[in-house]
Amino acid sequence: MAAPAGLVRSVLAAEALAFALASLVHRGWMLPGYAHGAAATAETVIAATLLAGLILCWVLPSRTRVIGLTAQAFALLGTLAGIAAIAGGAGPQTRLDLAYHAAMVAVLAAGLLAFARAEGARAAV
Repeated sequence: MAAPAGLVRSVLAAEALAFALASLVHRGWMLPGYAHGAAATAETVIAATLLAGLILCWVLPSRTRVIGLTAQAFALLGTLAGIAAIAGGAGPQTRLDLAYHAAMVAVLAAGLLAFARAEGARAAV
């Protein structure tokens, strides 16, 4: 069964929004005391990648599944790098950051698994 294109786009949109909001938190715009420049930059790059993937899904609908997989894989690698930074003491060390990273790894991994299991070379339009 092919992953429905609408589902792929919805997942990418939700993930892009989640990373954009995390970036705003780390810019100090939403929650005081959570500003962290490097984390904000990383989350902005991930959000932009997911947004670019979303746009590409509209532009290249026959490649939606591959685009979704690629964008999510990049986001997952970036999120895992964030966890490594936290573990190494270079990233933010708050419970909120740990919870956010754990949740995003779960969401991204679930999306990757769902899209990877979808049959066919493309998502149904």
